[in-house]
Parts: sequence; structure tokens; C-alpha cells
Amino acid sequence: MQIETSHLNKIFFPNENITKGDILEYYEAVTEYMLPFLRNRIVVLHRFPDGVNGENFYQKEVTDYFPKFIKRVKVKTKGAGTQEFPVIENKESLIYLANLGTITFHIWLSQIDKLNYPDKLIFDIDPPDGKMFEDVKFTAFKLKGLLDSRNLKSFPMLTGSKGLHVVVPLDQSTNFEIVHEFAKSIATKLADEYPDKLTIEQRINKRKERVFIDYLRNSFGQNAVAPFSVRARPGASVAVPIEWEELESSNIKSNSYTIKNVFERLSEKHNPWKDFFKTTYSISRS
Repeated sequence: MQIETSHLNKIFFPNENITKGDILEYYEAVTEYMLPFLRNRIVVLHRFPDGVNGENFYQKEVTDYFPKFIKRVKVKTKGAGTQEFPVIENKESLIYLANLGTITFHIWLSQIDKLNYPDKLIFDIDPPDGKMFEDVKFTAFKLKGLLDSRNLKSFPMLTGSKGLHVVVPLDQSTNFEIVHEFAKSIATKLADEYPDKLTIEQRINKRKERVFIDYLRNSFGQNAVAPFSVRARPGASVAVPIEWEELESSNIKSNSYTIKNVFERLSEKHNPWKDFFKTTYSISRS
């Protein structure tokens, strides 16, 4: 199926002269790497119809003009109604939604067959500025140590922004409430151990230049940036899964990879998270 695209010459990243067409070409080329992380889960669109310097908004629900080949899932709201959300199952869906001006794709932490039972746990390590990535790395390795001690294997991902995600694949045996409390206990333990460097304080003005360990995403309906998604950041940086050994490099940063250099990396590291979908872990047994 050929997806009709439009306004391919529109500049989306003025400083880098990157067009909407360049973004669509990127998503078409990265589809095989990205789809395994998108399939069977709700996606949230961060749309920039006129590029990164124009107005932007998050779109969660399906609209009337979405074509029938876009998969949908209905979710009950807190009230009596339901909301209908999009799901990306194939290249056509990815390109169609990117053509709407979507630069960044965010995904739910659970699959549509068990929405209240996450299949991943995420810690979002967020520094107060982009110059503290060594502290981000320090935090990530300390988190890894705590998770290892619970027999939970974790995987790091550069977010393409300022920070890093540490992700644990789960077996969908525990609900969000249990996973949230577990994540909070891990983050609290680490913040208490290094109170001058780390915090779980939600209010920015209370963090005092400390790295924020965000465990709050581990809740029903929350989302996180999808692997290989473009960020609306200088250089059109990309969220990239990496191996723990790579994080030891002094040269690596959250925004090390962009739509222009990520494929050179993928030719060398085709599947850095090759074991991510092979083994899942249970919070209740950790």
C-alpha cells in the first residue's frame, strides 16, 4: 500500500535544514527496528505540523479522518464513556501518522491485551541540564546494581533529549499499582543513599541541581518515548537503545545519535536489545 504524503519540502528543523520529507524517509528506513517496540500497544503522537518552531500538541485519540487500516483500541475512561486510541502495527500506519507532522512517538508501558499489567518498568533519569550526563550515567549504573540484586535484567536507552531510560521487561503478571510501588521503592532507596546527587522530588524548584529519578511513568495510561523515535531537539536527535558497555564510553551523550548518523551505528550494532523480548521478569518474584 502506497501512503500519500504531502508538503515534503516543508522545513521541520530550520537550523539543520531538515525537511518533513527527511523525517518521513527516516521513519521508513527505521521501520524494521522500531515496529517491534510499537506493535500491540497504544501510541501517543507529538505533532509539529509546521516544524519544531511552530505550534505543537499531543494527540492521544483517533480522529474521524484516520483511515481504516490504522488499528484502534477502546479504553474505558474514569467516567461512563470510552476513548479510542491508535495502535501502530505496520509501516503504512507509521508513515501515515508521521505524515501528520508527528515528530515523536510515545508508547504506553502495557500491551493492549492486558492494559493494566505493564510489560516494562521504566526509570527516566532526568538531569537538571544537558551538561550533567556523567551524573546520569552514575545513576544508571547504580540503578542497574539494585535491579541486578533483585534478579531483574535492565536495558539502557538514550532518550535523545537530556537523560536516559533504564528499562526492565516484565511478564505482565503484576498490575501497575504493584509495579509503581516497586519502582518508587527502588528510586527512593537510591535517592536516600545519595541525597546530594539524586532526588525523587517532583517539583523542579525543590531538586536543587540534583538528578531526578522519575518512577512516575509506571502508572496506567502513562507513556514514554518509543525507541528510535525522533526528538524535537537540535540536530533531530533519536532515542536509541544501547548496551551497558556502551554507556561506559566518555564520549556518549543522550543526544549522540541523530537521523543522520544512527544508521551507521545500526550497521555496527544491529540489535543492541536482542534479548529484550526473549526474557521477561516478575516483580512479585524479585
